Amino acid sequence: MKHLPFFIVTGLSGAGKSVAAAALEDAGFFCIDNLPLDLLPKFLELPIARDADIAGFAFVMDTREKGFAARQESVLSRLRGQGIHFEILFLEAEEGVLVQRFSETRRRHPLARDRELTAGIRAEAEALRPIRDAADHVVDTSALNVHELKARILEIVRRRRAIAPMHVQVLSFGFKYGLPLEADLVFDVRFLANPHFVPELQPLDGEHERIRRFVLENAEAAEFLDKALALIDFLLPRYEREGKSRLTLAVGCTGGRHRSVAVARRLHEHLSSRQAAVGLTHRDIHRPEETAEAARRACGCGGAS
Repeated sequence: MKHLPFFIVTGLSGAGKSVAAAALEDAGFFCIDNLPLDLLPKFLELPIARDADIAGFAFVMDTREKGFAARQESVLSRLRGQGIHFEILFLEAEEGVLVQRFSETRRRHPLARDRELTAGIRAEAEALRPIRDAADHVVDTSALNVHELKARILEIVRRRRAIAPMHVQVLSFGFKYGLPLEADLVFDVRFLANPHFVPELQPLDGEHERIRRFVLENAEAAEFLDKALALIDFLLPRYEREGKSRLTLAVGCTGGRHRSVAVARRLHEHLSSRQAAVGLTHRDIHRPEETAEAARRACGCGGAS
C-alpha cells in the first residue's frame, strides 16, 4: 500500500469533490467517499498488493465528519511521520457560486444546519484554512464546468504518474437491427461493395479473409479508411484530454455481418497498435442470414445488386 500513490480530496462543500472523485475513478484510482478520519491509518495498514489495474487510491474527507477540521492535522502529520506519502487536493469556489449551487441542488450544507447558508460556508472556509494552506493542489472551481474540472483533475494526476488510458470499444452492427445506444461515433459503410449478393461469399462473415479482401481491397475503401483513421487519430487524444474514460466507435452496414465486421476489424487493428485498451465486438454477426434472393425481393430491386 505504501508504494501506491494516493490523494486526499477535501475542500469546501459544493466545490466539486464528487466530480473530482469520479475523475480519479475514471483514471484508475480506487476511491472511497466520506471515509472517517480514524479509519484512514487502519486502511493504509491493509496488505494491499500492487495491482496493475489500480493506479492509486483517493479518499474524500471533509466536514461531513464532525471533528474532521480539528483533527485532520494531527492524523495526517502522523502518517507523514511514518513515511507515507500522499497529496492533498483541495477544492474551493467563490461564496456566491457556492450559494447558487446549494440553491440549485437544494442540498443542506453540513455546517448550516442551524444557521444561514452563507454563515455555514464562511465557517467551513475558516475551519478548513489549515488544510488548505497545507494542500499540494488548490483548485478554484468557480468558473469550471464538469468537463473542465475533470480535465483539471486529470492534469494533476498525470504529473504524478501514468493513469489508466481511455478504453476504446469498436462495435460492428447492422442498421436494420437498430443503432447501438452506446455509440459515440458512428461510421456508415453501406456504400461499400456488398459481398451479400455474391453467392459464394454470402455464407462467410467479415472475419473471413475472402470477405476482408472483397470489402477492403479497392480504391474507394482505401480512401475511406485513410480519412476515417485520420479522424479517429485526431479525436481520441482530445476526448481523453476532456476526461472521457470510454469511447465506442460503431461501424454499421445493412445486416452487420460482412462490411461492418471487416471495417471494424481494420479499425481495431489500427487502434491496437496505438492504444493499450481497445476492445472489439460484432453485435449482429451471428444473426440468421437471409438469402440474396429474399433480400432482393424484400427491397424490390429484382435482379439488381
